[in-house]
Amino acid sequence: MKILTKPQDELLKKERLILNRLRKALIEFGADAEDQTALDESIQQLDDFFLLVVVGEFNAGKSAFINALIGQKVLKEGVTPTTTQINILRYGDEPAQTVIEENIQVINAPVDLLSEISIVDTPGANAIIREHEEITSRFIPRSDLVLFVTSADRPFTESERAFLEKIRDWGKKVVVIVNKIDILKDAKEWEEIRGFITENAHKLLEITPELFPLSAKNALLAKQGQPQLWPESRFEALETYIHETLDETSRLRLKLLNPLGVGQHLSERYAALFKERLDLLQEDVQMMGDIDAQLNMYQEDMLHSFELRMAEVSNILLEMEQRGQDFFDEHIRLGRVFDLMKKETIQRSFEADVVTDVPQQIERKVDALIDWLVDANLRQWQSVTEHITDRRQKHKDRIVGDIGNFHYDRERLIGNISREAKEVVDTYDKTREASQIAQGAQNAVAATAALEVGAIGLGTVITIIATTVAYDVTGVLLASLVAALGLFIIPARRKNAKKEMRTKVSEMRAQLIGALRTHFEAEISRSLQNIHETIAPYTRFVRSERDKNQSSLSTCQELGRELEQLRGLVTRRLSN
Repeated sequence: MKILTKPQDELLKKERLILNRLRKALIEFGADAEDQTALDESIQQLDDFFLLVVVGEFNAGKSAFINALIGQKVLKEGVTPTTTQINILRYGDEPAQTVIEENIQVINAPVDLLSEISIVDTPGANAIIREHEEITSRFIPRSDLVLFVTSADRPFTESERAFLEKIRDWGKKVVVIVNKIDILKDAKEWEEIRGFITENAHKLLEITPELFPLSAKNALLAKQGQPQLWPESRFEALETYIHETLDETSRLRLKLLNPLGVGQHLSERYAALFKERLDLLQEDVQMMGDIDAQLNMYQEDMLHSFELRMAEVSNILLEMEQRGQDFFDEHIRLGRVFDLMKKETIQRSFEADVVTDVPQQIERKVDALIDWLVDANLRQWQSVTEHITDRRQKHKDRIVGDIGNFHYDRERLIGNISREAKEVVDTYDKTREASQIAQGAQNAVAATAALEVGAIGLGTVITIIATTVAYDVTGVLLASLVAALGLFIIPARRKNAKKEMRTKVSEMRAQLIGALRTHFEAEISRSLQNIHETIAPYTRFVRSERDKNQSSLSTCQELGRELEQLRGLVTRRLSN
């Protein structure tokens, strides 16, 4: 490369800076080693000779074309694969061959064309010998200009089209050469081939590439002593293109543009990867949102249903209160004055006629409430498990670029959620759960009633609270009857007894329902908390990965924009 002018040197420095930032970003991303190597080698090529890389299927005549281009039969030719490695042709005062690394050798030849341009001969790109194709594919990112050789007897085969797509992805400038046109019968055949290749190349490359028909065999023969074959070889147009179009400025432009093309390809590739990850994470966020919505709805439904069930308990107590009112109307009157003197009789009557089986009714309601809560909790765990399983099944074939541990960590954490939720469902002991909730309810009610916690059952608590009413009422009545005239006192005492009955039952209802509400709301919250704790590691992972991948996407997009801007600047400043 000639000594650069100051503006050209500034372009080179700016390009190095951006590409090195991209290289650092790829390392931080944990990018594929192959991609990092491709970028490293592309950056290194900025200091190397201009690299003209010749690719195509074996038997398309690549080696023959290169021999014709340099005017010497330096490379072997044949109908079977003859090139099994990368051959880099460089200028040398004496012919020589040097192996510089596995599958790569340098061939020196005293040819003026090679003084500033190195020609790279590659193995065949078709799948007959897969190893050859892999060698060629690894070398493409290092090229400055790609000469794509196809044969007139089978132009643009399927494997050639597939290989050209790979070249396109690296952002390389491609010139298409159609070799062996000497086998065509007339110009009509060539026009058909030209139209076919131009159309397909345009579809693949999204531009119309330079297209040169030629006969490498006749060109070499012409240069080696049969000049009459030169016109029909049609080789002169290509040589003119190489010598005049690829002048010093053009070579520098391509030299600078090609690493930019590699950089843009990589920035776009990883931007697409991070975008796909973010899309997948958004679906994870949606899954977490769906579960949260389920849990919120579950809590609302449970609290609403609980109030309805508590209304049934309240009705039992209200009915007991009404029986108490009727009891006082029946017993606290002048005609029953002597019965009122018998405290134990009145209390037994009160228990039989007013309390009746209220404790048993409430016990049954509470038992039903417990069964309902246990079943609802189990169904909620099953719903969460099924939701996660359905989402995993839906995306089981979704492939996201597997750099770093993203894919592994995500699948592992989702698997943990699904497995833990399933374990809860599989090991859910309804009897044990119900017993624990029942014990908690009993303790809550007993504690609220200021009794010894856990010493007595729920029904006993209700009986004690209820029959206290009778005890208090009869005691008051007995004192009243002894103290004053029944005609004036009894109606007042009956009124007071009814009032006290309402007060006692109201307090008991408030205590009982309040204690049950507090306990069961705590049980519902405990179940929800268990589910939230189960999915918490994954929700943290999703938030963290979303932030990380958004930052990585922004980095790739920013570098991509800078590379595109520099590409335009190079094109403008180094245009002919």
